[in-house]
Amino acid sequence: LVILIFLTSCTYIEEIQIDITGEVVIENIKLDEGNIQTYFCPRDNCEEKLINLVESSEKIHCALFELNLENLIEKLKEKNAIIVVDNKNYDEFEYEKLYKDNRSALMHNKFCIFDDKIISTGSFNPTVNGDTKNNNNLVIINSKILAENYEEEFQSFMNNQFGRDAQVNYPKLILNNEILIENYFCPEDNCEQHVYDVIKKAKNRIYFMTFSFTSDKLGDLIIEKSKNVTVKGIFENFQANSEFSEYKKMKELNVKTDNNPKFLHHKVFIVDNIVILGSYNPSSSGNRKNDENILIIYDTETTNKFLEEFDYVWNL
Repeated sequence: LVILIFLTSCTYIEEIQIDITGEVVIENIKLDEGNIQTYFCPRDNCEEKLINLVESSEKIHCALFELNLENLIEKLKEKNAIIVVDNKNYDEFEYEKLYKDNRSALMHNKFCIFDDKIISTGSFNPTVNGDTKNNNNLVIINSKILAENYEEEFQSFMNNQFGRDAQVNYPKLILNNEILIENYFCPEDNCEQHVYDVIKKAKNRIYFMTFSFTSDKLGDLIIEKSKNVTVKGIFENFQANSEFSEYKKMKELNVKTDNNPKFLHHKVFIVDNIVILGSYNPSSSGNRKNDENILIIYDTETTNKFLEEFDYVWNL
């Protein structure tokens, strides 16, 4: 049982849940105003969208797994952006505000925070292949609450706290009094479990587009749910042939490998009218080792845009 109560202060609501023991659990959900913009590479020129944001912003913090787009790099430098990268996956360039994660695990995020009020995230690595060849998504959200969450994560990187650290401050928010958004960071927030919780409640459909999908927990759940809901999935062709890919045991379902000669790089689940996106690949490393982020967006308009992208990739 879940009851949402709007308080007169209009700064947050209370989600009251009664668990299986009968205990009452109360969770505050922040209220915020803003908007969601969704883009798909290479069709929508994702580099241009980021450059436009950089040019219109004064304070920019980015955590990027890969980075080699020269025009974007120059714009970030002009704006004195602070950039954290994974030490193995960017083109070397001289910049005094560039910081590296030197662990063997990956700093796999692809997010930026602009002026403490806008975030960009998704599967898009700002690279030539990411922008012009791979199938990716870039989501830009105007939300001070999300910006605060991502900034907190960014500051942990600046303090050399990679991997597991404090859990997210505001895991749930409601945008414009209608769109519920959940926000988590792996490994500290157990992204796999949050994805599992959404898929388990599916009533009509489970669609997915995944670069690397090796999570038995999620794969087994989707196979079980396929008895009652429509399942349709696209695996990245190269990764589908790996030893631990879920593709082999899902072959009897309505799934296929992609036809992009480069990569299908999405990490997306579409469950009913909910979209799960971010940097998290459903894998053990994605959940337990790498620094990752996910958004769970309860919004029909956003869902429809991802369904259109799903159909586009399916029919390539």
